Amino acid sequence: MRIVPFIAALALLPQIAPAQTAPHEIVSARYAGPTRAYDHGILGDKTEYTKLILRVSPGRQRVVIDVGVGHVFEDIAPRLADLDGDGRPEVITVRTNMERGASLAIYGPDGLITQTPPIGQRYRWLAPVGVGDFDGDGRVEIAYIETPHLGKTLKIYNYLSRTLVLTASVGGLSNHRIGEGFISGGVRNCGQGDEIITADAGWQRIMRTRVANGVLTSQAIGATSGSAAFERALACR
Repeated sequence: MRIVPFIAALALLPQIAPAQTAPHEIVSARYAGPTRAYDHGILGDKTEYTKLILRVSPGRQRVVIDVGVGHVFEDIAPRLADLDGDGRPEVITVRTNMERGASLAIYGPDGLITQTPPIGQRYRWLAPVGVGDFDGDGRVEIAYIETPHLGKTLKIYNYLSRTLVLTASVGGLSNHRIGEGFISGGVRNCGQGDEIITADAGWQRIMRTRVANGVLTSQAIGATSGSAAFERALACR
């Protein structure tokens, strides 16, 4: 079983107030339909998922969305975040084409909304970091590491008019090691705006990355001495 660390889960899943749900608002999401059709095994086992199960108001109606032929959800858990500012969350997933690699994919109650281009070949994956207003413009962005074991590239996307638009990227960062059933780091705000927390490419230092005028700058803030070190960094300690 893959388990999301408590701190990482907090960073990736913004809090949604359950008592104020609008019609067709997603209130929860999970993966189902386990499959071993794709044997990448990057997350420690070779079981991925074929279905996204949503609970949608009113009445917590159950919505089942199939990932599509030739695809799997190669992920730890779906993430809820309001990406367009309408007060209702979208669902962020990792949707992998078994021949062309992973994409960051956004879902709504009616199914797939948009996704990034597949990385390009089989067994190429991406690891979400989280959601935040990294550039301080009042809109949230999505951050992930593309190929955290190979290219180790941080990418930031805006969600605009139901489309994902790449706004910034930088190499030399990672947030996952092969075989681990969790993703390290996440998003924090220590009073100076939202920051991205990852490891460096060599997994020696914890890195803080900020965005200013479309430029990403990274700074080492500690040693990667296990999950507790990432927890302390995310807690601004």
